[in-house]
Order: sequence, then structure tokens, then C-alpha cells
Amino acid sequence: MRIGITCYPTYGGSGVVASELGKALAQRGHEIHFISYSLPFRLQHYHERIFFHEVEMVDYPLLEHPPYALALAAKMSEVGAQVGLDCFHVHYAMPHAVSAFLARAILGQGRPKIVTTLHGTDITLVGNDRSLFPMTRFALEQSDGLTCVSRYLQTKTREVFDTRRPLVVIPNFVDTRRFTPGGRSDLRACMAPHGERILVHLSNFRTVKRVPDTVRIFAQVCSVLPAKLLLIGDGQDRLQALHLARSLEVEADVIFLGKQDDVESLLSIADLFLLPSQEEAFGLAALEAMSCAVPVIATAVGGVPEVVEDGKTGFLLPPGDVQGMARACLALLGDESRHAEFREAARRRAVAHFDSNLIVPLYEAYYREVVAS
Repeated sequence: MRIGITCYPTYGGSGVVASELGKALAQRGHEIHFISYSLPFRLQHYHERIFFHEVEMVDYPLLEHPPYALALAAKMSEVGAQVGLDCFHVHYAMPHAVSAFLARAILGQGRPKIVTTLHGTDITLVGNDRSLFPMTRFALEQSDGLTCVSRYLQTKTREVFDTRRPLVVIPNFVDTRRFTPGGRSDLRACMAPHGERILVHLSNFRTVKRVPDTVRIFAQVCSVLPAKLLLIGDGQDRLQALHLARSLEVEADVIFLGKQDDVESLLSIADLFLLPSQEEAFGLAALEAMSCAVPVIATAVGGVPEVVEDGKTGFLLPPGDVQGMARACLALLGDESRHAEFREAARRRAVAHFDSNLIVPLYEAYYREVVAS
């Protein structure tokens, strides 16, 4: 098939899923065309059968802000006509599904079809904004197929938009052959030269991720045993986390790594993964950590309980329960045999339920169903 994929190319879960899906589909023989304002960060190297089409913005003197949704629709219709796309697969309803609708209208009804994947904040935040509510609902209704990354998001979408459209749950996935246990000893020695325990957090540092709570949890752990905290990613809360690390006197043990391409190497040397988010539709970073046999200490919100088994592959606590999360960390780090059991269970769950070879064929089958409808 020829599939056009549009996503936000930034350091977030939806962009990661879209990029990894495109790579997996290309490996399975499909022709993939990414259409966005910049190359997604996980596509920095050449991949056979993957093409990138940049959306170029044009400044109009009468417009205060460049009309990205219109420019995207124009590029999508252009690519659709040139290569004969079978479907647009857009990640996030706003504005991508709206742009896809316009592109399809330009090309003529019927082909390409539109598959919209909902990732969370497009429904719980953007879609619930009253000014954007009618347009988001319109975008959902006009899509030929709708998928959600978790059962939680499926239920939430039906509640918010009162839609009767079929919503197919296709969970996020991980390449378990790339995200593997047994990290590089040289990298671990570099990050923790004195044998300290390593805790990791990976996100886009938005407020909903509660990165400062990660620092607070680590400070309590660090007061009991030697440890290092690796913060992977960047965003609006980075400075707050940095100032907090200084005020809690743990700055020397908190390593701000910024955006990284090789996250699998960093996750594989971790002892624990921290995800204290206020809201998560799925928790892809937690899944990638689990694939590396890293137990997860997270909040029991959204779709996270569908990924992390409380008391088996990690611990789930209420948002803001810094002390509870710190105690959970220390309980695992202080019990080697239990920690090893959690490690094995985390890896086993990732392989058995979320491996890319299990999930990508679900997308393939869904594409064929939508195109044939």
C-alpha cells in the first residue's frame, strides 16, 4: 500500500508511534510518505521506502499567523495526487484530520481514505476546548476510520464527543529487538561511576508530565542510597526542574541529557523508570522502559494501568504522591530478588502484549478494511 502519515514531529509519544509505525510498515514492503513541517526526530537516517514531504509555510501580509492547516492540506493533496496514496493516516485530530478532509475534498471523494489515530491530549485537552469542540467532532465524523491507543481513550472519546462511530483500540507498540535488557557497561559506568542506582525519566517536559515531581521523588531516594537521575527530553518545565534540583541539593546527581535519538541505550542501563504524570492516554515511554526490563513507578491514570501491572511490573500511585513513589522506588531497589522479578515480568509483558510484530499487522488489516469499505 501507499500510505501518507502526518504527525507532530516533536519529542512526544504520538510522533514516536507514527515514526516507528512508518518504519515498520516500510520494512514490511509498504511505501510510506511522511507529510509534516519537519522530519520526525526518529527518522533522521535513511530508510528504504520512506519519503518525506515538507510542508512549506507562506507568509501572507494580511494574516498575523501562517495558516499551517491550509498549507498542510495543500501538501497532502499534492502528495496524494502525485503518488496515488491509498490512505492518509493522521495522528492527532487537530488539525491533521481537518487538513486530511480538505485534501480528500480536493482530490475527490473515495481515495485516499482517512484513518485518524487519537493519542490523548487531542481529545482530553484540545478537543474539549469549547472553541475547538465542533471542529474536532467534525474531523472525527469525517474520518473513514478511527483508532485509539488505549481502552481508556476509547471510553473518554465517547464520553467527550458522544459519538457512535466505531473506535478501534490498537495499542502503542515497541520494537523489543531494539529495546532490550543488558545495557552497555561502559555507558552505565559513565553515568554512575561509583555504582550508583540509575533512575530515568523520558518525556517532552510538558506540565502534565509533572517533571518536578520526578526530581522530588529522586531527592527522597537519593537521601537513602546513592543514585543518579537521567532526565531525557526537553520542554517548558526543564528550568523548573533544574531550579528544584538545586534547591533540594541534588543537582550534582541529576543529569539533564536533553533530546536523545538513542533512548534505548539509556533506558537499558536504568534500574527504575519514573512516570509521575497527571494524565497519560497510554504511557509509551513506560512501555519502552519495560521492554528494556526496567520496572516502572508511575501514576494510576488514564491508560497506564493497561500497560504497567501494579505490583508485578512496577507500582502505580495517585498523581502527586511523591512520598509513596519514593517508598516504592526504595522497596524495589532495596530488595534485589524482588527487583529481578519485576525486571523479568516487565520484559515478558512487553514482548507478549506490545511487540511491534503483534501490533503493526493490526494497522495493516485496518488499512485494508478502511480502503475496501
